Amino acid sequence: MTPWGREGRRLDRSLRHPQENRLLWICVAVTTLTVIGTFDRAITEHSTQPLLVLLVPALVFFTRGQLYARQRVNGVRITEHQFPEIHQIVLDAARAFGLPHPPDAYLVAGHGQINAFASGHGSRRYVAITSDLFEIGVRNGDLAALRFVIGHEVGHIAAGHASFWRQFGISIANLIPGLGSSLSRAQEYTADNHAYRFCPEGVHGLCVLAAGKYLYPRVDFAAIADRARTDQGFFVMLVNLLATHPINTWRFAALRDRSKPGRVF
Repeated sequence: MTPWGREGRRLDRSLRHPQENRLLWICVAVTTLTVIGTFDRAITEHSTQPLLVLLVPALVFFTRGQLYARQRVNGVRITEHQFPEIHQIVLDAARAFGLPHPPDAYLVAGHGQINAFASGHGSRRYVAITSDLFEIGVRNGDLAALRFVIGHEVGHIAAGHASFWRQFGISIANLIPGLGSSLSRAQEYTADNHAYRFCPEGVHGLCVLAAGKYLYPRVDFAAIADRARTDQGFFVMLVNLLATHPINTWRFAALRDRSKPGRVF
């Protein structure tokens, strides 16, 4: 057992959102029942057309492979020679969460988009950060905020969210409005929990999601979190239900009050 191993698994269990596994099993059950139903229909109707659903694993595989290749050929790989201070943050996060191998990390052109994501292909795991988000740490000097972002993405990997079998298991459920997105929101809370454990002082960096990379330092994080109690109603819940990420007010409130998990619904 490496020094990065056993502790990371303990952290993963303690930081996982309590609704994540329940939603995961529902999504996997939907996919499994769809595949079983497809086989039954093909046998009953003596048709091969329903078997097209069996192409889903291949589609997931090739989509992940293409996405990984796109980062490798178009992005800047973060190493000990290119952005070494950010490379060290990735290593620190991987060690903190008990990963046996640190993920690759890429800087990719943002073209105005504030985004970062974690994924994988085969045995490889990686994180990608758009340049517009990357700048808050390297250009603006807010390394704590960037540490939080990296902790969030590496947290996705530590929690198993980048697994091929997991992605395949929820692939058909993702086609049902509100189902796959609900699991995704629970996973985002799990990743936020990892990020907060890794770098709590960088939580203010999430304000970039509300105000952008230039104005976020002037945003009151607590003021947004407070609105989770006052900005309610049917359409607020509908917006949240259909979103892959928790709405900002609920997400900020969960990060400010660590005594209870974030709202998924």
